[in-house]
Amino acid sequence: MPHIVIMGEQAMDDDSNQVGQMLAALLRWPQATFVSKIEFLDKETRARCTRETDSGLEVVAIELPAIITTDLRLNEPRYVSLPGLMKARRRPIEILTCDQLRVAVRPLTTVLSIASPPKRAAGTRVDSVEELIARLRQEAKVL
Repeated sequence: MPHIVIMGEQAMDDDSNQVGQMLAALLRWPQATFVSKIEFLDKETRARCTRETDSGLEVVAIELPAIITTDLRLNEPRYVSLPGLMKARRRPIEILTCDQLRVAVRPLTTVLSIASPPKRAAGTRVDSVEELIARLRQEAKVL
């Protein structure tokens, strides 16, 4: 079992920042979010996390195992050097099949049916707001 799960803070689709918190809730583990610095304490049974909030830096201590979502200032990115990039381009890429990896791939979902939505009736134009309100009251009966 891991002692710590470190995750990013942002989702790729809507930047909702939910996955770390949801994982912590499902595992019932403590969490620290937006962490920019981690120090391990008490023979690595706890962690002191410096986190960034709207009002400044906050320091929290959590018991391990825990979930930590990171801030962009936690690590300095390492960039590939140009000679390393050129060497990597010449290396062959080994393609492995699922059988070679001893992985059984099976669908987890079943398609029961596929159907097109029903055709919608054509819309109508109105010449004024008064006419719209009258139609909504008399025809649609929503007002």
